[in-house]
This record gives sequence, C-alpha cells and structure tokens, in this order.
Amino acid sequence: MTHKTLRGPAKRGAGGSPPGRSWRSSPLRRATPWLFLLVPLVLLITFTYVPVANMVLFSFTDWDGISPDRNFTGLENYRQIFTRPELFKVFFVSGYYLAASAVQIVVALYFATVLSFDLRFRNLFKGLLFFPYLVNGVAIGFVFLYFFQDGGTLDSVLSWFGADTDHAWLGDPTSANTSLAGVSVWRFTGLNFVLFLGAIQSIPGELYEAADLDGAGKWQQFRHIIAPSIKPVVTLSVILAISGSLAVFEIPYIMTGGATGTSTFVIQTVKLAFQFNKTGLASAAAVVLLLIILLITWIQRRLVPDDKVDLV
Repeated sequence: MTHKTLRGPAKRGAGGSPPGRSWRSSPLRRATPWLFLLVPLVLLITFTYVPVANMVLFSFTDWDGISPDRNFTGLENYRQIFTRPELFKVFFVSGYYLAASAVQIVVALYFATVLSFDLRFRNLFKGLLFFPYLVNGVAIGFVFLYFFQDGGTLDSVLSWFGADTDHAWLGDPTSANTSLAGVSVWRFTGLNFVLFLGAIQSIPGELYEAADLDGAGKWQQFRHIIAPSIKPVVTLSVILAISGSLAVFEIPYIMTGGATGTSTFVIQTVKLAFQFNKTGLASAAAVVLLLIILLITWIQRRLVPDDKVDLV
C-alpha cells in the first residue's frame, strides 16, 4: 500500500503572493543602529579626533596660528619643552592641586560615609556639600579673589580672633598656590561626595543588618563592606584627581592670571598660543600633557586593576 504525503497549500501573503522577508532579517534593521550612531559619530570625529590630529601635526611645525606658512621643525618643540626650565617647571605647580585632590577625596569619603547612615538634617548637609560644585567657576574665581585680597574677607575674619592679617595671600608662590588649591578643595569636594554617596547607597541593606547582628561597629562596616564596594568609584576619583590637577585652568587664570608662580601647564599653553603666537610649541605642550595623563592613567590601572566586587 502506497502512502502519499499530504501537504497543505503553500502559505500566501496578502493578495495571494508569498510572504515577504521578515523585519528581523531585513538589511534596514541591521543598519538601524548605525543610522542612530551616524550623527554622534560625525560630531565626535569632527570636533574631537580631527582637532587632535591637527594638534599633533601642528606640534611638529613652527606655525604662529595666523600665517599660512607652516615650516616643519621635527622634534624641536618637544626638545624645548623638556630642556627650557621656564616651560617645564609649571608641572611642579600641579603638586599643590594633587595634594588638594587627596584632601578632597578623604573629606568627601568621610562625609559620604557619615551621611549614608541615618542622621538628622543629612539632606541639608548633602545640599551644602554639593552646592559649590554647581557654582560657575568664573564666579568662584571672582568671589575668592575678594576673599583673599588685602583687607578682604579672610583678613577680616582673622582679625576677629586677634590674628596677624598683614599677609598677601596671593603675593608669593607658596601661599598663592596653597590658597588656590584650597579653593579647588572647596569646589570639587561635592563632586567626589556625590560619587561616593551613590556607590555607598547602592550597597544592599542586608549586609549592614548582618553586620549589626555580628556586632560589627561603624569602622568594621566601613572597612569590610563599604571600602571594598566603592573601590571602583575611588579608582575613578583618583584618575580624575590626577588628570584634573595637571589640567587646572580657570580658577588660577581668573584669580592671578598665572602671576606669582601660579601658572599651570594649561595657562602656559594658552599664553604660548594666543599671547606669544607660538601655536606649534603650544600644540606640542598639549600633546605632552595628553601623553602624561594617559601614562599616569595606564600605570594607575595596572597597579590597581578593577576587580569584581562580590560581597554576597
């Protein structure tokens, strides 16, 4: 007996025609993510990578930023940066801001830990700590310019306690750089505070409850629960602190203009390009700064790799 296989009629699409290709397999669907990325990629390449490439090219020339003539000078600009003391010594000014960054990280971590627990008026303290970061840097520069001037706010407060106020806070390199670094602590502590607080609040509450049952105090909770959990955020803050201390610009530029030994590497680069018309040398300085930041970041990532935190 012969068995015949019965087959139903072929499926037809609308109008009796075979169904078309599905949306999942269509080329348009595969191209859709790239279409959404097209505009951001064009903007990124146009305003980031092309200027960086031009900056690298300019660093090998003696271009003044105005003339169409660009004479190739090889590594002469880089040789000047590392051999002329007046060009390279500005890196030592970054040491003040690096020390200030360490202070602001410690202060921010302390307040983030304290305010993560149940405390009266903690929302008020959160706002007070984060508020300076919301203020425009130019406004902060002018405010503290009057704060540190002779007979200004700081001298008036010190005179109330009988302290000697006959001191020019922005008159010599040591006190000027220390004062400017103190302003950066006041301004950027709030940013680190918010980063640390967000990381601490993401820790499961069950861990604190278990620690309380085991009799762990606040210090033990910080050491064994909070510190390991926020390690990636602390690493990020350290990277931002190092790069930020090397690229300080607006506050010292507004308050002192780089005078009295407060010129930073960025201020010097801006003056080379726009005041002395040495765009080639300024481009080389910018490339050196970029390479130093990348090198420090790479070393820091090698020394302190990001480990996956698993506390539960």
